Amino acid sequence: MEARRFEEQLKALPQKPGVYLFRDTSGNVLYVGKAANLHNRVRSYFGAPETLSPKLRRMVARVSDFEFLVTDSEQEALILECNLIKKHRPRYNVRLKDDKTYPYLKINVQDDWARVYVTRHMDKDGSRYFGPFASASSVRKTLDLLKKLFPFRSCKRAINGIDRRACLEYDIHRCTGPCIGAISKDEYREIINQVVMFLEGRQESVVKELERKMAGASERLEFERAAVLRDQIRAVEMVTERQKISSTERGDQDVIALAQSKDQANVEVFFIRSGRLIERDHFMVQGAQDEEPGQIMTGFLNQFYDSATYIPHVILLQHLPDDILVLERWLESKRGARVNLLVPQRGEKRRLVEMVAENARQGLEQLRVKRLADPETTAAALVELRDALQLPHAPQRVECYDISDIRGTSAVGSMVVFQGGHPMTAHYRRFRIKTIAGTDDYAMIQEVLRRRFKRAEGFKRPDKSGWTIVPDLVLIDGGKGHLSAARDAMRETGVDFIPVASIAKENEELFRPDIAVPIILARTSPALYLVQRIRDEAHRFALGYHRRVRRREAMASALDNVLGVGPKRKRALLRKFGSVKAIREADIDDIAAVMGMTRSLAQRVREHL
Repeated sequence: MEARRFEEQLKALPQKPGVYLFRDTSGNVLYVGKAANLHNRVRSYFGAPETLSPKLRRMVARVSDFEFLVTDSEQEALILECNLIKKHRPRYNVRLKDDKTYPYLKINVQDDWARVYVTRHMDKDGSRYFGPFASASSVRKTLDLLKKLFPFRSCKRAINGIDRRACLEYDIHRCTGPCIGAISKDEYREIINQVVMFLEGRQESVVKELERKMAGASERLEFERAAVLRDQIRAVEMVTERQKISSTERGDQDVIALAQSKDQANVEVFFIRSGRLIERDHFMVQGAQDEEPGQIMTGFLNQFYDSATYIPHVILLQHLPDDILVLERWLESKRGARVNLLVPQRGEKRRLVEMVAENARQGLEQLRVKRLADPETTAAALVELRDALQLPHAPQRVECYDISDIRGTSAVGSMVVFQGGHPMTAHYRRFRIKTIAGTDDYAMIQEVLRRRFKRAEGFKRPDKSGWTIVPDLVLIDGGKGHLSAARDAMRETGVDFIPVASIAKENEELFRPDIAVPIILARTSPALYLVQRIRDEAHRFALGYHRRVRRREAMASALDNVLGVGPKRKRALLRKFGSVKAIREADIDDIAAVMGMTRSLAQRVREHL
C-alpha cells in the first residue's frame, strides 16, 4: 500500500518504545517489530523504497494496515515482540522452526522416586527442566546416554517396594529396583542428584561423589557394589573425556554461529560448561531471506533464550546482533546476574566460534543432501527441472562445468556428473586450460567444452570412462554470457542438440538459450536445491584442482632460475623432498645424493633458495 494512505496514521505515531504489527488485506500478520521510537521506526518503512532490503520492499507492498502497542521500555518491547512472533509466526520475521514444540528433559525432583523423561511443556511445578533441544532425536540421545550412566527408573508403575519381581532393566543393571525395595529413598535421590549435576555440566562433582561411595563400599567389604560404582565412574569419565574442548575460560559459555542459505539458516549452539562441551544442537531458522546475519542472530537469541532453562555468563557469537545492549539487559533480567554477549576477533575464542560456524555450514549442507537423498524428492526435483527448463525429458545425466582462476593464472576447468540426482564421481574430469592467456572465462569454458565433446567421438562407442555418454543436460556455472559461449562451442563440435543451461550465483537465476527471461525457481524448490548442489560441487572440484596447480607452480618456480636445474632435476628434487622449504632446510649432502645432482649443483641450489 502506498505511503500516502498511511499519512495521518504515521503522523500520529507516538515517540515511545513499543511493538508494531503489519497486516495484509486478509488481516494476517506479515511482520512484527520492536522499536525504541515507534514514530521514527514505522515511518522508515514508507520512505524511499531503495533504502529497504528486497525482502522488506516485498513485505511493504503487501501491507494493508498496521497497529502498535506502546511499552515502558525497549526491554519490554523485546519480550512482547518475541511473544507475538511465537503467536502469529509472521512470514517476514526471522523465526525458529516449530519453536512451540521444542522438547525438554524433565526431572520431577519433588517426587520420592523421580523419573527423567521428555516433555514439550514447561510448567512451574517444582520440576527441573533442561533444554530446549532442537528435536526429539536430540533429546532422546541425551536421555539414552543418561540411562547408560545412571540407573534411574524409567517405568511408570507406582512404587511401594513390595513388588514380587523387578523388570529386565534391574537384571541388566540399568535400574536400582525401587519397585522391589532394593534401594532406599535417600539412595535413589542421590542418583537423581547425580543426573542433575551431570546435565548442569558438573561431571567432576559426580565422579567425586561416586568415588566416595566406592571407597565406602570397599571399606564395608561390599566388593560387588564397589565394582559396579567403579564401572560407573569409568563410564562417566569416558564421556567427560570425549566432551573436553579447548576453552579459554573455565566458566560456562554458549557458542553460537550460523550458516545461511536463502530463506533458511542453520544455527549451531555449543553448550560449554566448566570448559567442556556437554552438548551441541542445531536449530533451523525460517524467514532468513535477504536478512543480514546480525538480524538473524538477534531473532534467534530472542526466541531461543526466551524458552531456555539456563543462561550462561558468557555467550560467544559469530555475528554482532542488533540492539546488543537491550539483549544483554533482558538476558541479565532472566539470569539474575551479568551476561556478556561477545563477538571475539582473535585467539582461542575466535577459533572456537569458527569451529561452531563450520559445524553450522556442514549441517546446512547435510540438510540439503538429506532432502535430495529421498528417491521421491529427487524424482520430483528432476521432473520440476524438466518443466522449468522446457526439456524433452527429466535430465537423468547432468554434466556441470566451472572455471577457476585468479586473474587468468593457473586456470583450470571442472566437469562433474550427476546421474539420477546423485554424484557420479568416477566420471568427474579436470581440465588444465592450455590455449587461453589472461582473464577470459568465456573462452576458457569454450576450450573445456570443445575438449570434452571431441573425446566423445560421435557417441558411437560407449565405454566405462563416460566420455561417450550423451548427457541430458549441460549446466554452466555463470550467466547469459557464459551460456552463449558454451552454446557456440557445442555448435562447433556438433553437439548443439544437447540441452544447455546456466545458473548465475547472484540471484540463482537459470538461463536457457531459447527462453528470453530468466527462470527463477521457488527458494524452497527441490529442483533449485539439486541445481545448487550440482553447481557447488563443480565449483568445489574446480577450486580444489586450482589450488593444487597453484601450489605445484609455486614450488616449481622457485627452482626455475637455478642454472643447471632443468625439468627432470626439478621433478627429482620435489619428489625427494616434497617442497621447496624442505629443500632449503636439507643438508647439501642430501641434495647432492638426488639422482642427477652433483655437490657443486647442490651448493648452487642452496645458495639460490
